Amino acid sequence: MGYYDSENKFNVAVDCIIFGFDDEGLKILILKRNFEPAKGNWSLMGGFLQKDESIDESAARVLKELTGLTNVYMEQIGAFGEIERDPGDRVISIAYSALINIKEYDKALVEKHNAFWVKYNNIPDLVFDHDEMVKRSLKELRRKAAIQPIGFNLLPPKFTLPQLQRLYEAIYQTTLDKRNFRKKMIEMNVLENTGEKDKESSKRGAYLYRFNKEKYEQLLHEGLSFGL
Repeated sequence: MGYYDSENKFNVAVDCIIFGFDDEGLKILILKRNFEPAKGNWSLMGGFLQKDESIDESAARVLKELTGLTNVYMEQIGAFGEIERDPGDRVISIAYSALINIKEYDKALVEKHNAFWVKYNNIPDLVFDHDEMVKRSLKELRRKAAIQPIGFNLLPPKFTLPQLQRLYEAIYQTTLDKRNFRKKMIEMNVLENTGEKDKESSKRGAYLYRFNKEKYEQLLHEGLSFGL
């Protein structure tokens, strides 16, 4: 007999809010459910906690099953445990936010799960409390992006300053002054000019930069802060 045999048992799940970014703006990966409950409705990607894994490991597994990606920036954003939140049973869900490079994922896996990238402003109503999970996740993304360089996880390894500005404008849903934004980003001293140019957007081309993680960690160690 176990110590807690007399206590109630509940299902524990994880749900992933997967953010991506491209020329159309900030996007979230959602799926059309082909299973009950709420079959035919839109939802986040999720799964149940297994006996042999931690909650973090469960979230990483769910993300890998959908995108094929590992070692992705993920952060727990909270627990959702309203009594009747899931019509299938009593389920407590731990929500995770993930930031990925939208050009680097397994498209076959995404298609297999009937998942689609949708612009943040065009997200349809989601099942259960998934809408609240998305709102909380974006709020946390905005808070973190203002003090930490987490936005770089949504960009390719090499990017232009216009791309970087469009990313932050998409996150905050606002227009940023071009001169001030570039000045502040360069002054942070965490961007490295590769000397290469992106000629796709214009004949003149824009310089490609990369995020210098080692430099950032050095500055962080020295007590300097990152902030927009």
